[in-house]
Amino acid sequence: MKGNFIAGEWCGSVTGRVSERRNPADTREVVAVAPESGAADVAEAVAAVSAGYAEWAAKTPEERADVLYRAADIIAAKADDLARELVREEGKTLAEALGETRRTPANLRFYAGEALRLTGETFPSPDGGLVLTLREPVGVVGAITPWNFPLNIPSRKLAPALAAGNGVVYKPSEITPLTGQRLVEALLDAGLPAGAIALVQGGGEAGAALAADERVAAVTFTGSTAVGQSIQRAMGPSRRAQLEMGGKNPVVVLEDADLDRAAGLIARGAFGLSGQACTGTSRVIVHEAVHDELAERLAAAARSRTVGDGLADGVDMGPLATAEQAAKTRRYVSGAAADGAVLYAGDEPLPEGTGHGHFARPVILTSVDPASPVAREEVFGPVVAVLRAGSLDEAIEIANGTEYGLSAGIVTSDIGRAVTFARRVASGIVKVNQPTTGFAMYAPFGGMKNSSTQTFKEQAGETMMRFYTADKTLYVSA
Repeated sequence: MKGNFIAGEWCGSVTGRVSERRNPADTREVVAVAPESGAADVAEAVAAVSAGYAEWAAKTPEERADVLYRAADIIAAKADDLARELVREEGKTLAEALGETRRTPANLRFYAGEALRLTGETFPSPDGGLVLTLREPVGVVGAITPWNFPLNIPSRKLAPALAAGNGVVYKPSEITPLTGQRLVEALLDAGLPAGAIALVQGGGEAGAALAADERVAAVTFTGSTAVGQSIQRAMGPSRRAQLEMGGKNPVVVLEDADLDRAAGLIARGAFGLSGQACTGTSRVIVHEAVHDELAERLAAAARSRTVGDGLADGVDMGPLATAEQAAKTRRYVSGAAADGAVLYAGDEPLPEGTGHGHFARPVILTSVDPASPVAREEVFGPVVAVLRAGSLDEAIEIANGTEYGLSAGIVTSDIGRAVTFARRVASGIVKVNQPTTGFAMYAPFGGMKNSSTQTFKEQAGETMMRFYTADKTLYVSA
């Protein structure tokens, strides 16, 4: 690995510390060795971008868009190789990785177009002059991104920030340092001035220092709620934060649902990416009239998943990303069993050849108490808690019974009840007869409650580029 990128140079960390990233499917393989950056590295990176991004900000919107278009082409040309590298670093299946490496260029092209749409407004003037607004870059943007979509999510943050003319200090997850480096390489190869970007590798110390630095005008973050809340506290009222955080996403299944369809949608949302998606399905709230039938179908879907190395043929669920994540998943399952839940699927032996990785079987838990931790807290693993409800009203009450409100789904043939659910569920995203995962590139993305700040939507919508620009009101008289 090249390490950090600061002041136009690839470098190590001031701390001198490094960390190894090992293949989660076979921890005997070292995939990357990256710096463990600290506060001094972040301070240097912020100073470099603060001094150097003016060249980028001064470029025309067309020039900024062209750089993003070229970066998209570079990543598209390398999509297959990047996907295989991503499997080894993060653990997802090759199909999932290809979906990410092929979507990322589309993200970059979409935000390239936003560079050309940064328009102001005009207003009536009481004295016959002119009143208008100018939209300018906010300055230095800190981007702190997670490991589960280490190319797609950063592209949705770096690209709009750069399209608006900002400088960016980018801290990818310490779990996926190599993928983070690849995105920066593509941007530099596309012609992004070195002064407009810095890459700082490392963990929580680097992220906290980035949020605390007063020279950083805005921080965009995707990750856990606890970390997001700490960033919000560090930013204070004078700087802006865009926070997309945790989820405990329910799917309500009513008695009129097609149960085969419901089981398929739930399995896709729950077990894709080994359950490690903030929008993944983690609760199923099913009408008591069809509870047992659906539980059988979900158990069958869980047992049918082929677990293994994501590069192997036929595998449709890879390992968990880290030993800590695997241990956390096991703790939630054992805790649920101690609280009286029934392990309906998930105790089957793992396949041969998985002994050196962080593997787990998909889990279906029934007889789950809605007040138990597994029904209320984010597990971030392939664990589904199945809960009973006697009516739509009760199902909505259970669905709203957590601190989160990111994505929620309902499976029903009654559009009227689907609309009732959509209006009453406390969730930023509602899916009807669809998985809780998977979203349109051109639609706003964000949650409610402790899933999101709700201040600025991510991905698209009228507020998306507002986060990366500052309005200046100009009064003109002849």
